[in-house]
Amino acid sequence: MALRVAIAEDSVLLREGLTRLLTDAGLAVVGAVGTPEELLALVDDTEPDVAIVDIRMPPTYTDEGLRAASRIRARSGRRVGVLVLSQFVEAAYAYQLIESEAAGVGYLLKDRISDVGELVDAIGRVARGGSAMDPSLVAMLLRRRRELDPLEELTDREREVLGLMAEGRSNQAIAERLVVTVKTIETHIASIFSKLALEPEQDNHRRVLAVLTYLRAP
Repeated sequence: MALRVAIAEDSVLLREGLTRLLTDAGLAVVGAVGTPEELLALVDDTEPDVAIVDIRMPPTYTDEGLRAASRIRARSGRRVGVLVLSQFVEAAYAYQLIESEAAGVGYLLKDRISDVGELVDAIGRVARGGSAMDPSLVAMLLRRRRELDPLEELTDREREVLGLMAEGRSNQAIAERLVVTVKTIETHIASIFSKLALEPEQDNHRRVLAVLTYLRAP
């Protein structure tokens, strides 16, 4: 049985193009509309497997489509998958969409629409309760996570060393605590400074900055 898809896109050309592409690919397009309100009514009437939604829609062209997607998930008990389309990678909107649950959600750039196979595959995954995130969005979210957690790149041993540094222990004391040589601790600390992007300065100053970073991390 063909997957049933509802489309919301304010551009007539893109809306008609999507309808044609998906129909030719064997999907059943239950309707294609140009406003969030029409989409909500269409979803209520037809109960599609997936709703494809442009993020920026009338009247303000900001996040109307995103808010409609959130309402669809809330009203349908997440039975209807949602695949949002965007002209750009907008990490804040993506976080808003997946913050409660990523199951049955997708986020693709409109540039990907030209690859019909990739689009149909994404729709299928979302319909089955999976997720479909644009690779460029994934890269941005990972980068943002690293920015939010500067300790992300540290190894477990480096985190342990930094924790002991935060306790005010000297390199010798840390080495004795971990039963390794002072040279090994110096190597770990040099790696910590590098991963935290602490430029070569006086080691005492970098040590303080590294500890402050550790204490501020989420």
